[in-house]
Amino acid sequence: MISDETDLSFPSAGTVSCHPGKMLIEFPRQFRNNSWQVHVVDSSGKEIVDCDYVMDNETLVLTTPYVNCTQLEHEQHKLKLMINWTDAEEDNVTYSIGCNVIQADDIVPPFFTGATNCTKDFMAVTFPRLIPSFSDEYMVVAWTLSIDEGTRIHRLSLGQAMQQGYTFLTDGHDLIFQVSFGATGVLSYKVNDQAIYTVAVKLAYGPLQRRLTVESRLICAPGPVTCNSTHMTIAIPAFPGTLTALSVEDQNIPRDQLQANRIALDTKRGTKLHINKRILKSKPYSENCLGLQFYMSSMKLTFDFHGEMVSMVTYPACPCNQPAPVAATCTQDGHMNFEVLADRTNPPLDLDTLRLRDPTCKPVFKSPSNDMVRFHVPLNKCGTRQMFEGGRITYENEVSSLWADRALNIISRDSEFRLTVVCSYSNDDASLSLRLNSLPPPVSSVNQGPLSLLLLTYPDNSYMQPYSDDQYPIVKYLRQPIFLELQVLNRNDPNLHVVLDDCWATASEDPGSLPRWNIVVDGCDYELDSYRTVFHPVGLAVSYPNYRQRFEVKTFTFVSGDAALISLVYFHCSALLCNRLEPDFPLCTKRCPLSRSKRGNIQLENSAVVSLPGPVLLVPREWSATQGTGHPLFSK
Repeated sequence: MISDETDLSFPSAGTVSCHPGKMLIEFPRQFRNNSWQVHVVDSSGKEIVDCDYVMDNETLVLTTPYVNCTQLEHEQHKLKLMINWTDAEEDNVTYSIGCNVIQADDIVPPFFTGATNCTKDFMAVTFPRLIPSFSDEYMVVAWTLSIDEGTRIHRLSLGQAMQQGYTFLTDGHDLIFQVSFGATGVLSYKVNDQAIYTVAVKLAYGPLQRRLTVESRLICAPGPVTCNSTHMTIAIPAFPGTLTALSVEDQNIPRDQLQANRIALDTKRGTKLHINKRILKSKPYSENCLGLQFYMSSMKLTFDFHGEMVSMVTYPACPCNQPAPVAATCTQDGHMNFEVLADRTNPPLDLDTLRLRDPTCKPVFKSPSNDMVRFHVPLNKCGTRQMFEGGRITYENEVSSLWADRALNIISRDSEFRLTVVCSYSNDDASLSLRLNSLPPPVSSVNQGPLSLLLLTYPDNSYMQPYSDDQYPIVKYLRQPIFLELQVLNRNDPNLHVVLDDCWATASEDPGSLPRWNIVVDGCDYELDSYRTVFHPVGLAVSYPNYRQRFEVKTFTFVSGDAALISLVYFHCSALLCNRLEPDFPLCTKRCPLSRSKRGNIQLENSAVVSLPGPVLLVPREWSATQGTGHPLFSK
């Protein structure tokens, strides 16, 4: 039997022939006697799914193109074939086959890349599995770049290109080719602050008689987009191109169906796309922007440019231009007073549509001229949020108007808006402090019951959009941080706040299983860990920040004996609710570390344990990094 870990030369009873753009492999006749399947695989043994090979089972001839199927190594196109035997006892066999570049590349047709990745700083394309490494000095000398301006062609060495705005990055055998907007040969079409950039490039490797070439037409309109209360507008100046196709987050939308998908197209002066905000996503922009930022994960635009189809993928997002918070008055009887004027927008606001977070709370006064309303909002009702900052207590609510029903073809600046209002009390104001202390605490509108917790993980420390359940297992590299957030559900009493007890990880879904790796102990980072847990503050942009805890954990390798275990990891946390009116409760006063002897005498009636919706898969950047010893619980 032959192990699948061995790469063999192709059997001498078979034949390999190299042709322009492809190679033909004829398998030996004895292969007819068995049932088997052939797969084109990469250097790690994983099948290359976008390799368009053809297998003729009658003649036992496999036809394989060089593009997307081979890797260029040492002047050869290297092809790896894995044979899976289905009705015999033999193990899988991997064959390594090569065609010399001199036999094939002199007439290999150019390889064209896909869509341009369009960002606000540069445009980029990726050439997959075709380009050799740029780290070798001979490779650097052998590459040349041709830039076609239409009226002239610039020919640059790789070094010259890097000095003139072109950047070359490698990711395995993929080449990422970045172009700055001011690079040599880039054409631009501009109107006011809008621009579109394009450049045609050709990369060539090797001497003329055996040259390998890749070509691309890059195109990019970096924005910025403009937004009003109802629509996002993407404007592209007039240029020698016509929009032919559009897709939103991998959903293709034919041009004649844009209107039905809430996108209005205007081609009178250039190209303008008016996208209804109802189809956009939204997220809190930052702690400095008290509104929502509307955005689209990705949009692909395809143009007919002088008979050539070119595409770009962009990531449009509205700027944060929400009104600044309005200062309201905190009264001595526990209310927030403020006014809203109709002329805050153009056209004027429809004051009848104004609502607080709790839509049942209405203005207490409306002027006879219908140009002003006054609110008198209880500080413990109507969705008002309470925040503590040093010696100051701040209360915050939001006024918004309702979406209006409009025809799809109407682009409007109607009076839909959001307005944040805040007021505060200071402990320096003795009279107000006395009045506040005499008020009863806000009453929770949700009945007390069993503590319900939620544990989430996020892509980054912005804590904007957690991973969804269908994205698990989440893949993380060793030492890459995991951003976790624990939330309390179905509570809104501002006097209560959540306190982390313990957090840990296991190799199975059972929180009580062993081995167990500690992350947070008694609400504190684990003191025996060389990579300590980092706690992050919760911003004021979320509802009830006192019901959330955020922290960051470095990924690690589980160790069983001396061997590293690379596998799925499950995270769990226990937590409890504390009352600000009972500060003497031992676990509610954070002292790191808190002794276990004190914990043992405490009955945690309002506590619970929660787990992530799914596991995290830990992957080493290099398998060699998983060897060795380290921390008794982790190896980091």
